[in-house]
Amino acid sequence: MRGRKFFKTMKEFLLGDFDAAVIGAGHAGCEAALALARTGLKTAMLTLNLDSIAFMACNPSIGGTAKGHLVREIDALGGEMGINADATSLQFKMLNAGKGAAVQSLRCQSDKNAYHARMKGVLENTENLRIIQGEAAKILVEDGAVAGVLTTFGGIIKCRAAILATGVYLNARTITGEVICESGPNGFSAACALTRNLISLGFNVRRFKTGTPARLDGRTIDLRQLSPQYGEDNVGCFSFLTKTQPENKLPCYLGYTNADTHKIINDNLDRAPLYNGAISSTGPRYCPSIETKIVRFADKERHQIFIEPEGADTLEAYVQGMSTSLPHDVQIEMYRSVKGLENADIMRFAYAIEYDCIDTLDVYPTLEFKKVRGLYTAGQINGTSGYEEAAAQGLIAGLNASLKLRGLPPLVLGRDEAYIGVLIDDLVTKGTEEPYRMMTSRAEYRIELRQDNADFRLTEKGYAAGLVTEERYAEYLARKAEYERALKFLENEKFAPAQTDGLLCANSFERAQGALSYADLIRRGIPAQDVYAALGAPQFNAGVLASAEIYVRYEGYLKKNREQIVRAKKYENKLLPEDADYSQIEGLRLEAREKLNKVKPRSLGQASRISGVNPADVAVLTVWLSMRKQ
Repeated sequence: MRGRKFFKTMKEFLLGDFDAAVIGAGHAGCEAALALARTGLKTAMLTLNLDSIAFMACNPSIGGTAKGHLVREIDALGGEMGINADATSLQFKMLNAGKGAAVQSLRCQSDKNAYHARMKGVLENTENLRIIQGEAAKILVEDGAVAGVLTTFGGIIKCRAAILATGVYLNARTITGEVICESGPNGFSAACALTRNLISLGFNVRRFKTGTPARLDGRTIDLRQLSPQYGEDNVGCFSFLTKTQPENKLPCYLGYTNADTHKIINDNLDRAPLYNGAISSTGPRYCPSIETKIVRFADKERHQIFIEPEGADTLEAYVQGMSTSLPHDVQIEMYRSVKGLENADIMRFAYAIEYDCIDTLDVYPTLEFKKVRGLYTAGQINGTSGYEEAAAQGLIAGLNASLKLRGLPPLVLGRDEAYIGVLIDDLVTKGTEEPYRMMTSRAEYRIELRQDNADFRLTEKGYAAGLVTEERYAEYLARKAEYERALKFLENEKFAPAQTDGLLCANSFERAQGALSYADLIRRGIPAQDVYAALGAPQFNAGVLASAEIYVRYEGYLKKNREQIVRAKKYENKLLPEDADYSQIEGLRLEAREKLNKVKPRSLGQASRISGVNPADVAVLTVWLSMRKQ
């Protein structure tokens, strides 16, 4: 074990008897603990440091492209992230507003300290939940199932299920130039005791890497040389329970790197850990360091950066787009080469961080580890990046542990039901060789998985699982009923040709031959706001009306999409036995046998998505399954 000494003679003692334990209190751990406790299970949350609960170690924001969808889905299932983000936001924006509804995503700039403080308060005041500061050293296993968690101080948390939500803390080390520290993010301690135990339990462990930029003293930034980026009004919230649009309090600022910046970086690549061999682990492709961007895109004259406030109570400013692991002296020169940052003082220097994570092909779609019953994994230990991806997994892992302990069927979301389903299916079916990030392009049914209809897709499931409260469910039923009324109104409210001819002509359409409805006009591609300006706006909740408009506009595409889903369901509904030995099935190729035995797919549909399993192999499995049933 690195970093500390542990004495074999340490006296063990009982910390408590619980139904479940959550190891870690980041975004995954918070949702997992709340899902367990709110469904009536006595839960312990073990965290290295109470000050790191729901801590935003990287950018102070929630949401973004595809990530906003995840937050809405977490909220629809009864999670906390959306509510917390709404309550602690500094500004909101709708990304991709000029594109189709399927790829529009909400994003908020968050108050970092307020987000942590509010979530910590929610956890502290949740019935059935006890928070304990300490480090996990061992998962206790009896007869192939979780029996408890042992801490490095000898404390035993007895439990029947455990969720590993360790984030980037397992054997973490931060790297800045020539300096390497055995440390977690932001100077928090690393978790040095658990990895060896996980390997002994059968986990395949590997090393991933991520990084973060410097935080600058806002007083030393010349904002006049940067372009302000203000929040947007009336774009909606993350939680369907939030009734009032949060106020946009602080702007962000846009700037650019330049030739001087690029020269400083290129001249110091021999001191860059990413290029001199100090870092060999795999980093995120979609969020590269500034030195990686300069090398990879050598033809680009400049790169965007955003100066983002870390909170209303601090001067710290986050430099989005300039993460780095270059030495401190180079960082000072590099950041000050940017227009507007010539006199900027660094309050926290940038760094890269390496950490242990697992191979998610060893995990079921429920996020339960295949080799130990009752042991679940969620978040960055699963090789993902991002707060939203972590929180989504934490909620599903915690809820599935709760369902199992209550003797109820698990919750496995399909790729046609949620971005969460896409995320988890990708992890447990394909695995990942780099930090995984959710993107709209990963979802083949994204026109169905819009952020506006997350509650229509998922709240019933959350209610059935016992996580959605009666209050939340009543809100959902009211919204659903109003949505159905709005759809009917748009279809049935008709207007004579004399009322619509001007609108049609203005949009290059022929005059109407008969009465037209709101829906008829919207389907022609006329912007809804233009229709309402000409004919009067229907009196419905703005969010509900927007959902109804989207359905009307894309109805044809949605019907085709649902036909594809029905066809795909035929394979998803053909379940494969958990104990199948694919090496004994004649006709399967050797690679397919190895991959199928590794993944243990839940259905023919999942089997068809495994890398190395081709259509001919699926055909063999179909025949084998049919014969087995006979």
